[in-house]
Amino acid sequence: MARVVALAGQVGGAKLADGLARLRGAELAVIVNTGDDFEHLGLHFAPDLDTVLYVLGGVANPEAPWEPQGESYAVYDMVRRLGGPERLRFGDRALAAPLLRTAWKSADRRLTQITADLCRRFGIAAQVLPMSDDAVRTHVLTDDGAVPFFEYFADLGCEPPVRGFQYAGAEFARVTPEIADALDSPDLEAVVICPANPYHTIAPILEVPGMRELLRRRGAPVVAVSPIVGGKALTGSAGKMMMELRREASARRVALEYLRLIDGFVLDSVDADQAEAVRACGIEALATQTVMRTVDDRVALARAVLDFAAEIRARRLLEAG
Repeated sequence: MARVVALAGQVGGAKLADGLARLRGAELAVIVNTGDDFEHLGLHFAPDLDTVLYVLGGVANPEAPWEPQGESYAVYDMVRRLGGPERLRFGDRALAAPLLRTAWKSADRRLTQITADLCRRFGIAAQVLPMSDDAVRTHVLTDDGAVPFFEYFADLGCEPPVRGFQYAGAEFARVTPEIADALDSPDLEAVVICPANPYHTIAPILEVPGMRELLRRRGAPVVAVSPIVGGKALTGSAGKMMMELRREASARRVALEYLRLIDGFVLDSVDADQAEAVRACGIEALATQTVMRTVDDRVALARAVLDFAAEIRARRLLEAG
């Protein structure tokens, strides 16, 4: 079975990664954003990594996939009672991964190795790969200056208007051998950019030096899925950020964010009228259902994306011939 690589983060990205994993199993590698990682109470929290792990491991809370099912908050309540910070409400079960991640990192283990161990414990066949073992931190530019994404999200409630982004440390980050091997696989079938915020979820991955070149090296079709449906994001603040950056909050605008990187773009059926505008930019377009309410929806979208990538590859071969 051919290899598939996905770029993911947030809930939508984790759901599509799960659909791909159900179709490709061990032949899937998921490169996950770590630009939103942060230190809290001395622990290394990795929201996107843990969301992907919980969803692929089948333990995610359906209503809040960034935490495990059956969550409780006894530790948080006691921390708050003893004078600790209240800004981030963390669950008891959700503390396990940050605790182990922090302890294992202090023993000089790579984040990639730590994540691989967690995958084995969760019974995940696919590879889940941090975008780098080196620290990259996304900063949101506001009228009052740059703030780490965690502060923008937890302390400021995503309220300040966004003027831009910085990816601190990206210039020094390195692509891991595991990512290089996955993207340089001779049987690479497709690269899928999952539906996620293009600015603080996908952009940090692409900012790692050499990542874009690796995505294109094998010539496999690169297909992105829109996180914007009907002019707004289903979850997160992508639509708000786009408007504050003076960009139209639309699927077509998301496609333009990936111009010269992607070959195909998948938008929801409700935005089918934008497909021709996407094609006018030199990007092939597919309109289909992208909202993933059930596991069947995840698998159906994953299959549609892979079939679309196969069609792009076939057309290329025909044109080349």
